[in-house]
Amino acid sequence: MYNQKSYKLGATGSAIRELFEYGKRRKLEIGEDNVFDFSLGNPSVPSPDIVQKTLIDLIENVDATKLHGYTSASGDAFVKEAIAKYLNEKYQAKVDSNLIYMTCGAAASLTITLKALCNKDEEVIVFAPFFPEYKVFIENALGKVVVVGYQEETFLPDFDDFKNKINQKTKCVIINSPNNPSGVVYNQKTIEKLTDILKEKELEFNHQIYLVSDEPYRELVYGDIVVPFITKYYDDSIICYSFSKSLSLPGERIGYILVSSSCNDTKGVFASICGAGRSLGFVCAPALFQLMVPKCLGYTSDIKIYEENRNLLYQELTSYGYDVVKPDGAFYMFVKALGNDALKFSELAKKYELLLVPSDSFGCSGYVRISYCVSKKQVINSLPAFKKLINDYKEI
Repeated sequence: MYNQKSYKLGATGSAIRELFEYGKRRKLEIGEDNVFDFSLGNPSVPSPDIVQKTLIDLIENVDATKLHGYTSASGDAFVKEAIAKYLNEKYQAKVDSNLIYMTCGAAASLTITLKALCNKDEEVIVFAPFFPEYKVFIENALGKVVVVGYQEETFLPDFDDFKNKINQKTKCVIINSPNNPSGVVYNQKTIEKLTDILKEKELEFNHQIYLVSDEPYRELVYGDIVVPFITKYYDDSIICYSFSKSLSLPGERIGYILVSSSCNDTKGVFASICGAGRSLGFVCAPALFQLMVPKCLGYTSDIKIYEENRNLLYQELTSYGYDVVKPDGAFYMFVKALGNDALKFSELAKKYELLLVPSDSFGCSGYVRISYCVSKKQVINSLPAFKKLINDYKEI
């Protein structure tokens, strides 16, 4: 008999993916332009030109055996040195290239990191609302998920709840800023408060509590918003990064794990990450896309398009009467579900061909997530449906 836990994961899937698959079927039935699919965080903005130019240059000018051959298990040394140099120049972060592990994107980075850190039944704290796959990754590493609540007005962590839930079994804390699903960014004040609590608790329990920062949306911020670089605020920190969103490359799966050079027993932690990567089969990330990275550091897709979508949706939805959390980053918007039942509201929205992800799987209730990394045309065309939805709901 096959593994029942794996069967359950494969048979049920995620709420996000199920809605996305529903949308694909619905588009075949009534036409793509008649379905307003806001389910999946799949970038609609093309990669910056430097990506295609670099890939073409590599294919045309680099020996194929190197281009498509194995790199070192933890990644190509030149690529890791380029990443370290870039981060040190941009953030003055004291990054050591020998503490970088190249991966197949943020999911692989998190899976490897949790496997490296967690022993059976140790606890991993996540802040609601959180990306649903965290629960899958943590449980796969034999850890236990502990959910910390949020402040209603800001969707920032409830710090009293955070303090109360850290205990002797706490192994690590995952943060995600800019956040999926809310778009909220943890500013410097928030990070300082969070890390001060962790420092206090490390002393209290006399063991390391690792801060794992999931950062696929680091560059996707609007206006003058700044995302603090975590290793500058907390020694026992690990960054899980992906180029999927910043460079619009979600299907290519390239990213890295970065262990802080100030981490306690740094060499041991990195060796454990290498071992976890080995045991999971996540060694030698795709060579072509590793070699692409050095020339593309610092570039992003045109996020002005996302900002325009955000502004338009926020302006129109609030004018219709929706309660909306205005995001500072990423490309997600949290909207209060009419009637406060997210699942029921998400199903009702389908009647108007609006595909909105209910918040229950994100660790909180009463909201739906809108992924606005879609064409501006879709946003504009969806507005009458949003208006009709709220007007008809009021008449029910």
